[in-house]
Amino acid sequence: MTTPTLAQRRCVPCEGGVAPLTPSEAAEFMTRLGSAWTLSEDGRKLHGHFEFKNYFRTLSFVNAAAYIAIHDDHHPDIAFDYKNCDIRYWTHAIDGLSENDFICAAKTDALLV
Repeated sequence: MTTPTLAQRRCVPCEGGVAPLTPSEAAEFMTRLGSAWTLSEDGRKLHGHFEFKNYFRTLSFVNAAAYIAIHDDHHPDIAFDYKNCDIRYWTHAIDGLSENDFICAAKTDALLV
């Protein structure tokens, strides 16, 4: 049996009480994401920047990313304009990164295929 990819997994509810990912754990997860993603300087947030040809494509992407957030009950900050979308994931309950952030980022990457 093969291990599911990040994009095939579901988020697990996090109510706190666990430590955020270490910098080395976050770095390992980063290797599984597309080039649009970077870590914040303090290593507590995951930032994705995406560029599109027009507003229709941008808004379609935003709506699909919002669907992922609702489906997995893990909600990022999303900001967008005519041709750009910025998404920031982190797990609020632990004020840092969890595996859930990388699962949703991988699902967001899959929208671009």
